[in-house]
Amino acid sequence: MSTVKQQVKKKKHEFPTAYSVIIIVLVLVQILTFFIPAGNYATVAYDSSSKDFAITSPTGKVTHEPASQQTLDKYKVKIDAGKLVDGTIYKPVAIPDSYRRIKVKKPSLWGAVKQFLTAQVNGIADSIDIITFILILGGIIGVVYANGAINSGMQALSEHIKGKQVLLIVIVMGLIALGGTTFGLAEETMAFYPMLIPVFLAAGYDTMTVVATIFLGTSLGTLASTINPFSTVIASNTAGVNFARALPLRIGMLLVTVLVGMIYTIIYAEKVRKDPAKSLVYDQYEENKQKYLAFDNGKQKSRFTLRQKLTLLTFVAGFLVMIWGVQSKGWYFTEIAVVFLAVSYLLFVVSGLSEHKFMASFVSGAADLLGVALTVGLARAVSIVMDESHTSDTIMYFFSKQITGMNKLAFVWVLFLIYIVLGFFIQSSSGLAVLSMPIMAPLANVVGIDRASVIDAYNWGQGYISLIAPVGLILMSLAMVNIGFDKWWKFVWKLLLLEFFVCLLFLGIGLLVY
Repeated sequence: MSTVKQQVKKKKHEFPTAYSVIIIVLVLVQILTFFIPAGNYATVAYDSSSKDFAITSPTGKVTHEPASQQTLDKYKVKIDAGKLVDGTIYKPVAIPDSYRRIKVKKPSLWGAVKQFLTAQVNGIADSIDIITFILILGGIIGVVYANGAINSGMQALSEHIKGKQVLLIVIVMGLIALGGTTFGLAEETMAFYPMLIPVFLAAGYDTMTVVATIFLGTSLGTLASTINPFSTVIASNTAGVNFARALPLRIGMLLVTVLVGMIYTIIYAEKVRKDPAKSLVYDQYEENKQKYLAFDNGKQKSRFTLRQKLTLLTFVAGFLVMIWGVQSKGWYFTEIAVVFLAVSYLLFVVSGLSEHKFMASFVSGAADLLGVALTVGLARAVSIVMDESHTSDTIMYFFSKQITGMNKLAFVWVLFLIYIVLGFFIQSSSGLAVLSMPIMAPLANVVGIDRASVIDAYNWGQGYISLIAPVGLILMSLAMVNIGFDKWWKFVWKLLLLEFFVCLLFLGIGLLVY
């Protein structure tokens, strides 16, 4: 009996899984929809079929007016009409001072339960392109491991990185941050984990270091966006300002933000390399070593065969094509999934695996990433509930009324906090830009500051919350390495404080230089 009691006492409370965290957030949002009034802003968008502007009222009624600057001036939308016509601004733009409450019947208890469940199914359906990409990627990973290319390649690489481990963090985080700040590299980084996990473990680091390097790279890069068309550029166009004029400060913000994240990660990683027991995921140390570093278990050194080299080269080539397509061709996940599907066919030829072994490895690898794929779909359900309840615009309207009449510094700092909240509920950077900029940017004129400061508050606020937002990229990243959100919080909370003050500092500097 005493033994049983001791076992009960020793049993620790486990933090909820990624799926449960998202569902908890979904439940909270579902509850909020009962208390937040429904409302919409009127919007204007270019209708390519009729070649005019479609004006959608808060109630959903659509009227058409000429696609001219005069029409936008009539509605006090201070942007270049050409940006809507040529597709530079491709989402409906909110019309200032047009918010209206609308009559939307609040669902019954059964209706709310139905919406709660339906949103999850629709979230998976809406995310099918990303889910397909993840499953194909998982299948390829299974094949590459079955071929032995990863183990043999890491064995060869481990002999060349001794004494240079820190460069892994600097180079990988720096390059990914560059992708984030220039073209919004984000979900695409899921493809980097399978390739980099063995590399980092071979260097003596842990899986938390892998997440920190990749996820912080993309998150801090997109936070400090410079020429990212999906945030800085579209927000600037919607606010009616030239994004290039504010580049010097934003480049400075990028350098400082990423440098802080880089140093923070290196300090942790080196501590783990010198003493693995200091790892926040030390309980997974042996499991990860056996899973990703099969060569490093005392067995005889294996030969790095030609087929294994071709397998790795084909695998890496898929990443290079993906990066090229995303950056220069504007590819999204359908195109990326097609690329990696083609890679899988090439691997069937070069891997040397039998048909049965290849298919079994592919299916097993896809199954390993099924949890990550489900996380994507569940996260999308939160946005669906917000859209169906028409509460996003109400939240925007409420906050816009809270910041009128403030002094300059208080205005940009409070606006930054507001965008942290808005970024939690509205995960789409471009969607948040076209919704908020026509409303928030004119307030800068009232306060007497440059509209570029509003864009900075938007960028840095929504980027900041992405570091921990459960409905964002972080849970997908953690799922790739089977790390709980509680452990991520233990790792990142001090960095959150540092980056928070960096954002406030640069917002203050912006008032002096703009």
